[in-house]
Amino acid sequence: MRRLARLLLGSSFLLLGLAGLVLPVLQGCLFLALGIIILSRDVPLFGRMEAWTARRFPRVGRLLLEVRKKFSLQSDYT
Repeated sequence: MRRLARLLLGSSFLLLGLAGLVLPVLQGCLFLALGIIILSRDVPLFGRMEAWTARRFPRVGRLLLEVRKKFSLQSDYT
């Protein structure tokens, strides 16, 4: 049940992010990033993207680690 909720929430954020890329009233990049973070546990491509970003940009990696600890989200790829 949790996996289904994560998939629905992450997909919704991705759709909002795509809409936000063409609509000036939405923050497209923010919604895309949230969708990728949420889906990174269930979609291997997004997990690899998150791991690459954490390696390439250590500050972002530390921020992601803090967010995961705060919300007790564990990724299989980090």
